[in-house]
Amino acid sequence: MPYIDAHVHVWTDDLERYPLAPGYTRDQMRPPTFTPEELLAHCRPCGVERVVLIQMSYYGYDNSYMLDVMRAYPGVFAGIAVIDPEAERPDDEMLRLASQGVRGFRIQPGEGPIERWLDTPGYRRMFAAGARHHLAICPLIDPSALPALDAMCAQFPETPVVIDHLCRIGIRGDITPQEVEALCRMARHPQVRVKVSAFYALGSKKPPHDDLVPLIRRVVEAFGADRLMWASDCPFQVVEETYEDSISLVRDRLSFLSPAERAAILHDTAAALFFGA
Repeated sequence: MPYIDAHVHVWTDDLERYPLAPGYTRDQMRPPTFTPEELLAHCRPCGVERVVLIQMSYYGYDNSYMLDVMRAYPGVFAGIAVIDPEAERPDDEMLRLASQGVRGFRIQPGEGPIERWLDTPGYRRMFAAGARHHLAICPLIDPSALPALDAMCAQFPETPVVIDHLCRIGIRGDITPQEVEALCRMARHPQVRVKVSAFYALGSKKPPHDDLVPLIRRVVEAFGADRLMWASDCPFQVVEETYEDSISLVRDRLSFLSPAERAAILHDTAAALFFGA
């Protein structure tokens, strides 16, 4: 079975063609490049044939590089864009990008009160457009942002939502039952999915990442494997670890998964939402 990596960032050092957003400099690009060619050298030996690209913060709201990579490799990459949620009509921009193959939009809290981070006209337009056009909203959040997301999912129950990186539970090292259960309560919304990803950044932050197994098992129990998708979060996964260290946790070490559940997490969930098959 070919696998799908549901979360990877790419960028280039061609700053003339793809300029950085204000506030970023070349020195901040670490590694200096992570091109699709570099990515495929990591993922194809592990059986990964398709990848969901996530717009890199270096480019701000200019999704040009990601879109060009998608066009250069038809059928290989899907895209998650970043747009300005404070724009007058972010829903129009969603449709413009969807016409170019984008299947979702990354969001994250700003500097305001966390309990009201989604309480804006722009976010309401985005969630409404996501429901109408089956475009995913992909929050990069900690558990503290879940109450606001829970309320928005109740208001827009048809909007596909994909929570990044197990809601970053364990990013400070500790995996608390309260945070795990807060994430699992989101399973009451049928359109909410979770990325089982970024293992290098969670818990002990050391392979083989067996300390994350109880967390993943609980999330599987709550959501079902058909609402979970594995992702590496490259290139950050391969800075101090290997690509194999990430995929092997799901492929080889989660003994509680049935073959069908493993296939869902490694392929089927992402295929259905981001590739239409």
